[in-house]
Amino acid sequence: MGLILTSIAFGASAAIPAVYTCDGANISPPLSWSGVPAGTRSLALIVDDPDAPDPAAPKRTWVHWVLYDLPPDSGGLQKHETAQSLPASAHQGVNDRKHDRYDGPCPPVGRHRYFFKLYALDVELPDLDKPDKQKLERAMRGHVLGSAELIGTYQR
Repeated sequence: MGLILTSIAFGASAAIPAVYTCDGANISPPLSWSGVPAGTRSLALIVDDPDAPDPAAPKRTWVHWVLYDLPPDSGGLQKHETAQSLPASAHQGVNDRKHDRYDGPCPPVGRHRYFFKLYALDVELPDLDKPDKQKLERAMRGHVLGSAELIGTYQR
């Protein structure tokens, strides 16, 4: 069956409610996972938008959230996770707004896709000192036991 990532806030390829975007409260949506592979020591989550700035002519992938060292037995994240509410072992990296938190969808034009990507790792990563997506991906290289993806969309 493998690793599965879901949200009660939105379904696969469905619209992300405005409360989880810059047009609302800009809080993180609730996420749940199951099927964590045996031998998993930690989980990492990257949320990004490959349609920036315009889905008709994308030029870059915009990163919204970077998390790592999530406990494999946690089962998910609650709505509106903050540095204080995350599990003690978890670390946040920096997104493309240079924030070490979730910054929700805020597309300038068109309907964008938002990829919530969960990775099961065979290690607990050291403190990477607020890594960006690329630094986290380098640290994960060779340690991914499985992955899952949930895609949501948003248009202003």
